[in-house]
Amino acid sequence: MQKLRLIRFVWLLCFMACSLVTYAQTGSISGKIMDETGQPLPGATVFIKGTNQHAIAGPDGSFKLQPVSNGAAAIVIRMIGYQPIEREVTVNGELQQDFQLTADTHGLNEVVVVGYGTQKKSDLTGSITAVSSKDFNKGVVATPEQLITGKVAGVQIVANGGAPGSASKIRIRGGSSLNASNDPLIVIDGVPLDNAEVKGSSNPLSFINPNDIESFNILKDASATAIYGSRASNGVIIITTKKGKAGDKLRINFSTLHSLSQKEGIVPVLSAGEFRQLVNETGSDEQKQLLGNANTNWQDEIYRTAYSTDNNLSISGAIRSLPFRLSLGYMNQDGIVKTSSMRRTSAGLSLSPRLLNDHLKIDVNVRGAITNSRFADLEAINAAVAFDPTQPVHVNNQFGNYFEWIDPTSATGAPYTLATRNPLSMLELKNDKGEVKRSLGNIQFDYKFHFLPELRANLNLGYDVSESEGRTLVPAYAGNAYNRGGIDKSYSQTKNNKLLDFYLNYAKDLKGIHSRIDVTGGYSYQDFIRTEPAYPDLNAKGDTISAAGVPFKTQNTLVSFFGRVNYTLLDRYLLTATVRRDGSSRFREHWSTFPSVALAWRINQESFLKNAKVLSDLKLRVGYGVTGQQDFGGLLTDYPYLPRYTIGDPTAQYQFGSSYYLTLRPEGYDANIKWEETETYNAGLDFGFLNNRVSGSIDYYVKKTKDLLSVIPVAAGSNLTNQLLTNVGNIETKGLELTLNATPVSTRNFNWDAGLNFTYNTVEITNLTKVKDPNAQGIPVGTIAGGTGNTIQIHSVGYAPFSYFVYKQVYKDGKPVEGEYEDLNKDGQITPDDRYRYKSPNPKFLLGFNSQFSYKNWNAGFSLRGSIGNYVYNNASSNNGAYRNFSYPNYLANVSPSVLETNFAVNQYFSDYYVENASFLRMDNFTLGYSFKNILKDKASLRVSATVQNAFVITGYSGLDPELGIGDGIDNKFYPRPRVYSLGLNLDF
Repeated sequence: MQKLRLIRFVWLLCFMACSLVTYAQTGSISGKIMDETGQPLPGATVFIKGTNQHAIAGPDGSFKLQPVSNGAAAIVIRMIGYQPIEREVTVNGELQQDFQLTADTHGLNEVVVVGYGTQKKSDLTGSITAVSSKDFNKGVVATPEQLITGKVAGVQIVANGGAPGSASKIRIRGGSSLNASNDPLIVIDGVPLDNAEVKGSSNPLSFINPNDIESFNILKDASATAIYGSRASNGVIIITTKKGKAGDKLRINFSTLHSLSQKEGIVPVLSAGEFRQLVNETGSDEQKQLLGNANTNWQDEIYRTAYSTDNNLSISGAIRSLPFRLSLGYMNQDGIVKTSSMRRTSAGLSLSPRLLNDHLKIDVNVRGAITNSRFADLEAINAAVAFDPTQPVHVNNQFGNYFEWIDPTSATGAPYTLATRNPLSMLELKNDKGEVKRSLGNIQFDYKFHFLPELRANLNLGYDVSESEGRTLVPAYAGNAYNRGGIDKSYSQTKNNKLLDFYLNYAKDLKGIHSRIDVTGGYSYQDFIRTEPAYPDLNAKGDTISAAGVPFKTQNTLVSFFGRVNYTLLDRYLLTATVRRDGSSRFREHWSTFPSVALAWRINQESFLKNAKVLSDLKLRVGYGVTGQQDFGGLLTDYPYLPRYTIGDPTAQYQFGSSYYLTLRPEGYDANIKWEETETYNAGLDFGFLNNRVSGSIDYYVKKTKDLLSVIPVAAGSNLTNQLLTNVGNIETKGLELTLNATPVSTRNFNWDAGLNFTYNTVEITNLTKVKDPNAQGIPVGTIAGGTGNTIQIHSVGYAPFSYFVYKQVYKDGKPVEGEYEDLNKDGQITPDDRYRYKSPNPKFLLGFNSQFSYKNWNAGFSLRGSIGNYVYNNASSNNGAYRNFSYPNYLANVSPSVLETNFAVNQYFSDYYVENASFLRMDNFTLGYSFKNILKDKASLRVSATVQNAFVITGYSGLDPELGIGDGIDNKFYPRPRVYSLGLNLDF
């Protein structure tokens, strides 16, 4: 018993001793967190590195951490808007120590790429937006522009459909033209691209691997874009690719993304049961006999769940004084429309040596890609909407066992010419493939003179070459090529573009009231050569259906001189003046001048605001400039000012004796054709609060374009083609842009960033003729399916481009009355003069909202995009929205469910009933990810992510997709955007 008591007593003494030791080994850390001026920073987070111990600074900036083990400790302090600090301290009991944080001006000191150089964000006078890789959209991104969809105010990016590698229409502030190109100038690593079509590819940007891109810089107003002169009216997008950095250790990154794409919806049509009921109730006996016994959903037949994979490997770092980055990529994307696909194999290499004690900087960029595409026949989409759902997909016949409507008058059982073709046959029996090999590269020398280090000479030599070839094969037994014995068409194209840029730059910080001057002057030469051989049109046996045309080769050259002055006074008054003189081979009068000027006032640097704690940035900007447009798009040749002749078609042959000869037809031309010119006025305000925890900008702009490159009708009897490209017309664009970025919450474990952008944009045609004619209706545009040569839109003075030109429908009991329209001109009859201009496909308001969350190793984010005021002509409904659609002799066709409401017997193509409000809210993507750290003894990191793209769309539009392309707005054979589910892995060594 005594022994047990002794043991207990010993244990008690040990416990007390340990407690004393423990007490003696702990202490505390307290103090205050202040900024550079000694003001407290409430809300700053203080924690001990390697532990979960942390404290939040109170209203007076004070904090206390306890208990803290005695000895060495690493204190980390963080706060939004300030640079984080880490300090080593030694604790021996109670430690009292204050800490000072420095304002993080990274946002203002961020370097932004502008034309022929860079500038600090704080020194910008123009409207320029930068988007870096950390802010890019996630998921399946086949082409570069998809990385920034919905991210930038004033920039609308809409894919032309969901086909693999599909091109996007990019509009900066609505574009500036009617018939010429509205695409912005795109510059990659200093090499301006040619926007002309690359045959064999649906997107000229698809050769750029999005994984290689570091940042986008979007130049929107003329004061920013005028340095590019005659190609800058539609804005400029500067893309910078990733490069190695001096001093970097070897880094290997591998990423893989696997995705499944599914159709989001289908065009509304009657089911097989509903169609049978309709035919049996309203059809003739002959039509009832044509009904089949199948129940086929033709849209289900042409669509599929498609698999895609995107794999990328990059190695970067620096070998001694040679920074480098090597990248390899492989993407295999299948489309949701059967047979459509794209494969891209890409490689890129960048070298950035620094020589002569950093006086000579050399940047070498070489990248190339091979894309192989198979294109689906988009007519199959319309066929699937219209095909009789009571017929089977396959039967035993001579058309490859695909059901086709037979011509009852044909002795050979040929397909009925007027009937819709089997949609699946149109896809599976057509092999339309294209291959493009393209390479882009440049070498740039930047030399800082030893005797005058403020002076730099920059030489940039670049190239952009591509080779394309493709072939379309359809067997002789296919229903849609049966009557001509099949199809065998080939094409090829070679493009060879060269660039030489040279400029001198002098930049110096000045003493006294003069703060800084930056002067640039240079010369640019760019040459574009395109060659397209001619091939005969063959059938499946190799017989010539039509002879080869004339081989085609064209060249255009642009020579330029440019200059820019940036001047800063008292660190708060900024001036930028730019001028460019361009000479183009496309015009007889080769030369034109494009100037701009901009002023900015950094208001927050004034003495009465300099010490304001809440305000961290406030800058007023105003600018004016003139830019040009010389890109005809697909309108005509590179020589529109020269007289020329084209070979007539076989219907225009001339007989000499018993022989017939093709004629030469004169083309219309304008010897005095010149650039479009756009005057732009811009006023903007940049702001930031709480050390840029909340920041943004607001811009108001007016653009006035004159001498539009327009295609106008030519008077009958002129012996010329019926259209002429000339300078005529004016348009005016006005808009307002708002960008807002914020970090609402930032703690040690949780961070929330959010961004909002808003755009208001209106475009009005102010002139369309060289001689004013108040009675002129305008220029019809917007070809639709149904009838021959029907158009549904018009360019008219006083209205938006592509306004719908329709009849005002009369309703009774809430339903449209067939053939009854309002007599708008009050002449007592309904004629084409009663049509009116109704709405536009272009939205008045654009919204973008994105948000990112991070909690410890978890992160999530989403992007929303909205469009308000855009209208769509539902051609799928108007073309199939009448009882006559199934009452054709010898075949049946499905109809739109709208016919059950309208009871139209005959198609009413020009009724405003089919012009629908297509405003929408779409979630472009939602991403959830988790980062594994401390892998391979802290030498690697692993991130796993899951993404949903096109997650949902909210709209009142009754058709397939409310977003049918900017400036088009006609719902017809549209390749639907899929919903995509992706799982990605990123491993970084």
